[in-house]
Amino acid sequence: MVHGHSFHHVVASLLILGLSGATRKDTAAKNNSGVKPAGQCGTWVKEAEGGIFTSPNYPNKYPPTTECVYILEAPPRQCIDLHFEENYSIESSWECKFDNIEVRDGPFAFSPILGRYCGQHSPPDIRSSGRYLWIKFVTDGELEAVGFSASYNFTAAADE
Repeated sequence: MVHGHSFHHVVASLLILGLSGATRKDTAAKNNSGVKPAGQCGTWVKEAEGGIFTSPNYPNKYPPTTECVYILEAPPRQCIDLHFEENYSIESSWECKFDNIEVRDGPFAFSPILGRYCGQHSPPDIRSSGRYLWIKFVTDGELEAVGFSASYNFTAAADE
């Protein structure tokens, strides 16, 4: 396990690598906290009480050819409860190969996968096993839809 400064450096580097050049960004919106408002693409989310994040343009159609990575971080000794709202629509495809939202149990793209979702029905509620969830929303060049809005909050991690 990686500790301290090097862990945050690795995660920050991965976040930057995951977002650089892969999205169209609106530079008009400034936010000095480093957390982008709902509806923008990709962010590291570290809020004390939880919150929401959405696909770009939600509740209007999301843009084509987009990749957004969201990393949720809970306080120490807590885990994350993730809930997708009912107004949910991501282009359906076999095994969700085209447009999808992928959720992983940890802060990295190689963390264990919890699910890959698309279609007209919102995913089930998800609970992380630790402090982090890594979430990637990907769209191809055709058939955009409403996308998603997700809320999250924190709960005490189960003692092992």
